[in-house]
Amino acid sequence: MTESEPTVELNAGFSEPGATARPWSEVVEVLDRSEMFWLSTVRADGRPHVTPLPAIWLDGSLHICTGDQEQKAKNLARDPVCILTTGTNQLHSGLDVVVEGIALRVLDQTKLQQLADLWKAQIDWDFTVVEGGFSDAESRNGVVYAITPAKVLSFGKDPYTQTRYRFDR
Repeated sequence: MTESEPTVELNAGFSEPGATARPWSEVVEVLDRSEMFWLSTVRADGRPHVTPLPAIWLDGSLHICTGDQEQKAKNLARDPVCILTTGTNQLHSGLDVVVEGIALRVLDQTKLQQLADLWKAQIDWDFTVVEGGFSDAESRNGVVYAITPAKVLSFGKDPYTQTRYRFDR
């Protein structure tokens, strides 16, 4: 899949006077270089579930791996709508990003190998590609998901901006 350019709109009501929308390229840079994200899913009873995990940006999607018996895997199997967030914990600098999308299982062996190579290169995690996902040194099975953005929000801090990016897919 190739990355598509979103429609960009600044929310002037939540931005400093005279501020302009942050370019999509700045958001992609944050998604590409961030190691940790917060994944928000919904449990069967409607309660939220939030957990930190690494993610890899590739071909216009964020990719995550989770154990097949973990709560987030159960939640995504039942309801694939989710949110991933990343950014900084700084008040006056940086760019925070919120990605809304649908998590779809990655089953293609070539794509899984590409992702395993990126996990190793970017965060030094060793995964072996197996049918349907990854396995690690402890022989745990992991399922891999791609979250393609439907909507992204960015929150700039110098100047303060709130920008929405919408995708027509």
